[in-house]
Amino acid sequence: MKNSTHFKIFFLVFTFLSFFLVTTDTHAAAGEQKRVEKHEWTFSGIFGHYDNAQLQRGFQVYKEVCSSCHSMNYVYFRNLAEEGGPGFTPEEVKVIASEYTVIDGPDDFGEMFEREGKASDNFPSPYSNINEARASNGGAYPPDFSVLAKARSTERGFPWWFVDLFTGYQEQGVDYIYSLLNGYKEVPEDFKLQDGMHYNEYYPGNQIAMGQPLYDDSVEYADGTEATISQMAEDVSAFMMWAAEPKLEIRKKMGFKVAIFLFVLAGLLYYSKKKIWSRIEH
Repeated sequence: MKNSTHFKIFFLVFTFLSFFLVTTDTHAAAGEQKRVEKHEWTFSGIFGHYDNAQLQRGFQVYKEVCSSCHSMNYVYFRNLAEEGGPGFTPEEVKVIASEYTVIDGPDDFGEMFEREGKASDNFPSPYSNINEARASNGGAYPPDFSVLAKARSTERGFPWWFVDLFTGYQEQGVDYIYSLLNGYKEVPEDFKLQDGMHYNEYYPGNQIAMGQPLYDDSVEYADGTEATISQMAEDVSAFMMWAAEPKLEIRKKMGFKVAIFLFVLAGLLYYSKKKIWSRIEH
């Protein structure tokens, strides 16, 4: 009887694993979208942290390449100087903000006016409204960069999604963005590309309205780092992750302290329980 029960349990587990392995392999073989691979980031894991130099390079890529189409409405210039961020000084932030033009108002006459940006301003949108943004991009609306790294995700497939539950891996979104920026390739001969679309290995359906944004030496890094497509994609992806979760380092430090506190508390409760109940005969 016991052997029969063990066999049934084994059979159920084997069927469960086989189902996910088969469906995962079938998806990879039959689907057109290339699977996003896990990338190594300094901010992954319980002890993860942002690389200030990388965030500054990523901001440079955003400013010189991405900001012509993509807004970042929920990020303020002053955030660039806050703890856990790119590490700009308040003086540098003022200079950066002054390079932007901000629409303000109304004034005493009820008119809107333009002025230099200030540290207290958020990053201005390159378009006045959604319709203008769509008209300038062939009908496609460039998404806001503020929380895009947390809003996007990707299927890691079995067994990795199961492993992620225990490791706390939360970088699927930034992995996807990094892969997408590196995914522009020549159109295969047997692939029919629609007018106005661009081929990308990692985009669902392999057709994306956004043209390839990054090319080698698209920017000249201030720190002298070689500006390859892969390097720029990694830097701007990390910057987008910071924009989406600027308090990541603070959260992880606090979580680690709470974990230690709970561990010590559990020990004290255990020994207190043993001390109290040791006086009672069982």
